[in-house]
Amino acid sequence: MSPTQGMSAARSPRRRTVIALACVVVIILAFVVRLVDIQVVSASEHLDEASDKGLNGSRTLYGVRGSIVDANGQTLASSTQLYDANIDPKLAVGMTTRDDEGNEIDVPFSTYAPDIAEVLGRDAEDVEKIVDEAIALDPDDRWERLAQNITTTQYVDLVELGLPFITYEPKAARSYPAGSVAGNLLGFVGADGPQAGYERIENECLASTNGRETYQQSPSGVRIPGTENVDAAVDGGTLQLTIDSDLQWYLQEMIAEEVQSKKANWGSVTVVDAETGAIKAAAEAPSVDPNDVNASDPEDRGSRIFRTTYEPGSTFKAITAAMLLDSGKATPTSTEYVPTREHFDNGAVVNDAAPHPDYYYTLAGVLIDSSNVGMSKFGDRLSMQERHDYLETFGVGSRTSVGFGGEEPGLLRPADEWDNQTRYATSFGQAFTVTAPQVAGAYQALANDGMKLPVHLVESCTLSDGTVIEPDLPEAEQVVSEKTADQVMSLIENVAVQGGHTLDVPGYRVGIKTGTAQKSDGNGGYKPGIYATSIVGVAPIDDPQYVVVVTLDEPKTIRSSAATVSALEKSLNQVLKTYRVTPSSGEPTLYPKTK
Repeated sequence: MSPTQGMSAARSPRRRTVIALACVVVIILAFVVRLVDIQVVSASEHLDEASDKGLNGSRTLYGVRGSIVDANGQTLASSTQLYDANIDPKLAVGMTTRDDEGNEIDVPFSTYAPDIAEVLGRDAEDVEKIVDEAIALDPDDRWERLAQNITTTQYVDLVELGLPFITYEPKAARSYPAGSVAGNLLGFVGADGPQAGYERIENECLASTNGRETYQQSPSGVRIPGTENVDAAVDGGTLQLTIDSDLQWYLQEMIAEEVQSKKANWGSVTVVDAETGAIKAAAEAPSVDPNDVNASDPEDRGSRIFRTTYEPGSTFKAITAAMLLDSGKATPTSTEYVPTREHFDNGAVVNDAAPHPDYYYTLAGVLIDSSNVGMSKFGDRLSMQERHDYLETFGVGSRTSVGFGGEEPGLLRPADEWDNQTRYATSFGQAFTVTAPQVAGAYQALANDGMKLPVHLVESCTLSDGTVIEPDLPEAEQVVSEKTADQVMSLIENVAVQGGHTLDVPGYRVGIKTGTAQKSDGNGGYKPGIYATSIVGVAPIDDPQYVVVVTLDEPKTIRSSAATVSALEKSLNQVLKTYRVTPSSGEPTLYPKTK
C-alpha cells in the first residue's frame, strides 16, 4: 500500500463520522424546529385542535364555605364538602391501552372496578353491576349515578385514580355541632343555597369561590404530566357572632321550660352588653335545629325576637320617666294627683290595673306601682311631639342596626296623627309597637350613662386571606344626659326593692320594670284577657353592665307580667355568673311613693 492510499483510508472513516454527526445534528435541529412550531408558534392552533378532539381535560376545584363561630371562637356552623360521583358507562367499557409492541388493546371495566370499590367501601361486583346493567339497557348510556354523598377524602382518592369516565357534583354539606343552639339566628343551607338567618344574611362573607384545574390528556384519558394549569379556589370567610354559645344554650333550655310551664305560645330572652351594645344571647323557644330543619314547624324556623312586634306596655314607663327628667319637667319626687280612673278633658279615659286610694304619687311611686293614670298625667307635661321625638331617638319605629332578615321596625305614628286616647296611652307603652331588641336597645342607653350604642350580633368577618372586616355600625348617640340615666337606674332599682316582684339575685343590686300589654284583635281593639308579657332587668345597678329582656306571648297559667319574673331571675343569675361580674357595693337610694 502506498503512503497516499494509507492516508486516504484513514480519512475515510473520519469523513463518514463527520457526515453521520452532521446528519444527526440536522435531524435534531429539525425536531427542535418542529417542537418550537408545535409548542410555541402554532401552540394555540394545536390546543384548539386538541380541544376539538377532546384532548384537553379540566376539573373544578371547590372552595369550602366559611364557618360561623361565637364570641369565644366556638364553632356553630361549619362545612363538610360532600360529592355525588357519576359514571359514563359507555366510556368505562371503551377504555383502551397499548401493549409493549404498541398495539391498542381493550381494557375491561373489571380492571378498574376493584380500585373504585375500595375507595367507596363497596364490593367490586356491586360497582361492576352499575355499568353492566346500564350497558345492557342502553349501549350508548353516558350517565349513571355511581355514589352519593362521598367525603372529600373519597373524592380525592377517586380523582387520583385518573379515570376519565368518573365525574363529580359537589354538595355543600353544612354541620351545626351545637344543634339547636342559636338555630334561629344561624339559619340553614338548603339545596338551593342559604335559606335563612346569618347563613343568608352574611352569605357574602361565608361563600367560597370555586377554582379550576386544566390539563391535557391522551385520547384514552390519561393526563399528560406537566400540562396542568391551576386557578386556585378561595374558601369562604369566618363569621364571628357576639353571642356566647354556652349562655345561649342555658337560656334556650330555660325559656323552653318557662314557655311550657306558663303555657305560653312562645318566649324569648335577649341579653345586651350595656357597654358595647353587643347581643350576648338571643334565645327563644320554640327553636329549630339546623341539622334537621324539617323536624320543626315552618313558623319556628325564623327568629321571632326580630320579626315579632308588640306594645311594650309598662316597660316603657321608665323611658317616659327619662324624657321627663332629661327635659327638666319632673324629678323623682315630683307629684301628681292620681285616682284609679281618670277622665281627661279631651274625653280620653285611663284606668289603673288595680283599684287604689287617690294618691299624690311621686314619679318614683308611679313607676313602683306601675300606674297608668299617674304616668299619663306626668307624660302630659311634655307635648306629644316632644314625646314622639324622644321615642324615635330611643329607637322606636326603626329597625335596629342588627339588620336581621325579616326584622320589623315597629310602628310609631307621627305625633300629629295621635288621637285623644293615644296622647296618653303612649306615656305608658301603648299605641306604638316594638321588638324585644328595640326595648333592650333603649335600656342599653339608660344603663350606659345615656349613650345609645348600636345593638349588634356580628363581631367580624375574617376572610380566607386573613383580612378582618368589621360591621359598619352607626355612631353612638347621647339620647339623655348622664344624670338622667343615673336617676332612671335608681328609679328601676326602687321598682325592684319596693315593687311587688322580688328577685333573688344574691350579691347584686338590680333594677327591673315589668310590662303587661294588651294584644290587638286586628280590628282596632284589644283581645280580652290576652296579653304579651315582658320584663326588663339591668344589673348590677351600681355599675350597669347587662340588660336582659324576657318576653312570654299569651301565657295561660299566669296572665300578668308576673309570668316573666322567674325567667328574669334565672337569666340575671346566669349572666352575672357567666361573665364573673363583681358583686355590688353600696345601698340603694329609696324614694317615697306618695307625698
